Formats: sequence, structure tokens, C-alpha cells
Amino acid sequence: MRRTPMQNQLLAALPRATYDRLLPNLELVALPRGLAIYEPGSTQDYAIFPVSSIISILTLLKNGSSPEVAVIGNDGVVGLALVMGGAAATNTQGMVQSAGHGYRIPAYVLRAAFDAEPDLRDLLLRYAMALSTQMSQTAACNRFHKVDQQVCRLLLMCMDRWASNRLSLTHERIGNLLGVRREGVTESSRSLAAAGLISYWRGCVTVLDRAGLEARVCECYEHVRNETDRLLPQAALQAAG
Repeated sequence: MRRTPMQNQLLAALPRATYDRLLPNLELVALPRGLAIYEPGSTQDYAIFPVSSIISILTLLKNGSSPEVAVIGNDGVVGLALVMGGAAATNTQGMVQSAGHGYRIPAYVLRAAFDAEPDLRDLLLRYAMALSTQMSQTAACNRFHKVDQQVCRLLLMCMDRWASNRLSLTHERIGNLLGVRREGVTESSRSLAAAGLISYWRGCVTVLDRAGLEARVCECYEHVRNETDRLLPQAALQAAG
């Protein structure tokens, strides 16, 4: 499959002239599973626009747990701190959850383009608002909703950012991302499989009935999706097309 930056929804939503000015600085890179895009306190030299990978934004806690606070795929960019007033991450880590590819751009180029290109600046600021909504809703969901609802939300959000209904996720990994016990994830997975919504085999989840997951998930998923579509209508239209 031929890869192109246009497979990233943000880049595809830019006016053609703005996109063409960014294009010479976009470099295709492999994103293997488990790769740390950035570490807490580290300086970010590049921003990455994923096209075929999923990157988890994790909060690292002193007890060793690392719950997921956001998921970024072909809908967005990793490295907003570069244009939001800081080049270093605070207490979060960017980790590749599902292997694939993305396009990276040097930090200094993105900062210069952010200042010089009004369309890019507007798009990234709106994306920052959508990402903030995702983070706040994820925090509420992980605190108040049932494990099977959280699992449904995670699977649906990954599918929205991944061109397949097959996700490489073990029960242990899902538990770590949600901040819940593996046993709870296993029980929820069995319930979803018994309902014919998913199948699970050797660390791979296959979604069989997306509509069924959407009927079972809590309101958090719809809220994030609706807010993203409101803030990024051009990107949403590109994804639908």
C-alpha cells in the first residue's frame, strides 16, 4: 500500500497551498510497537502525524502504572507541546500501541509554520481543544463507568484511528491502559465475545459488530466523537470520504 501524508486527517484537511509548503519537510518513519515517541521531561525534536499507527498518551505514576489519557492515530498529531508554548513533555509519555507509519516534521519547521500559516494554526488549535475533550472525558469514564463500557470505548476509539477491525491488544495491555485489573478485562472480553461483538485470539481483538459495541458503550465515546466532528469538520469529512 502506497503511503502518503494525505492519509493523516489533519494534513488532508489543510488547504492545498499550505499542505504543499509543509510537504518537503514531512519524512515517512516506521513506528514499531512499544516505541517511546517521547518521555516525561524530554525535549521533542519532531512532531509526528500518524497515518497507519496508534499512539497512546500515558500518564506515568509512581506505583509503576501508566493509564492512557488519550489515543492518537490518523486523526491527529503527536507533539502539540511544540506549538503550545513548550518543547518538553511534563508527566506524559507517547508510546506506540499499534505498529505502523507516520510522517515526522522537525520541531523548528512546525513552529515556524504555526506562526506563518493561519490555516495550520487554526486547525492545530482546534485539534488541541478536541484532544483536551478526549483527555477529560477519559478521566471521567475511567472513574465512573463499568469496565466493559471502558473496553468498548477503547476499542471504538482505536478503530476510528485505525484502518482495520483487528487490534493487537492483550488483556493485560488493555488493563494497563484503562488502569483496571486484568481479570476485569478478561471478564468483560468474554461477555463481549459471548454477545458476538468481538473475538479474541492470542493478543488480537477482532471487532465483529461495531454497531453492537456502540449500543453498549457509555456516553463518553459519543461525546468525544461529536466534539471532534464539531471542532474538525473538514477532517471528519475527509475521514468519511
